[in-house]
Amino acid sequence: MKKLVIVSTSHVARESVERVKKAIEEEKPDVVAVELDVRRLQGLFAKQTRLPFSVIRLVGIRGYIFLAVGRFVQQRIGKWVGVVPGSEMKAAVIAARKSGAKIALIDQDIGITVRRLTAALSWREKWTFIKSIFLGLVGKGNAIELGKLDLSKVPPAKLIKEVMKYLKKDYPNIYRVLVEERNEVMARNLVSIMKTDVKKIVAVVGAGHEEGLVQKVKELSEGFKKPKKE
Repeated sequence: MKKLVIVSTSHVARESVERVKKAIEEEKPDVVAVELDVRRLQGLFAKQTRLPFSVIRLVGIRGYIFLAVGRFVQQRIGKWVGVVPGSEMKAAVIAARKSGAKIALIDQDIGITVRRLTAALSWREKWTFIKSIFLGLVGKGNAIELGKLDLSKVPPAKLIKEVMKYLKKDYPNIYRVLVEERNEVMARNLVSIMKTDVKKIVAVVGAGHEEGLVQKVKELSEGFKKPKKE
């Protein structure tokens, strides 16, 4: 029976890089699936640090602004912890190449995601969401300051669950487009791979996707293996 191992990560956590390398080394998968599309993969290995203006043709001016702000926030957090955002995905690709495993890009095209997001949100919703990130909040009432978190590590499952619950309640359109819709795409792509003759797949995804992705994969197939807790 084919096995799927989910490795959850934080895009700016140093711990994620080692977790990914260890999983690929120990599991020896036939396929390493990553939460990337072609454009994001190319971006990870490009030397360009700024978001090119050519992206406007792909996602529009509003989408470009939203991407630029999100990129800025990730880079700032990355500087705090000394990690380049997306390092764990890059590490997964490099480890897969070294091990001889095939690489599968399972995420939705970034252009589709951003266009759907900008169409679903008003400027007010975008501004409110961006402002909450800059203020370092992940919840109302029980606000959690980023400065009090150990950003070098992947957040605990309980915190991830609270953040997802908050996001779904206060920003339902953002949650639907960035989490639910992409979980659907990634799950279907994973199940398609599982239907081939591969024996094992290691899927590297952001921690916020893990629970929903696991559930969606279970709905669509059999052969799921929960990763070992460290």
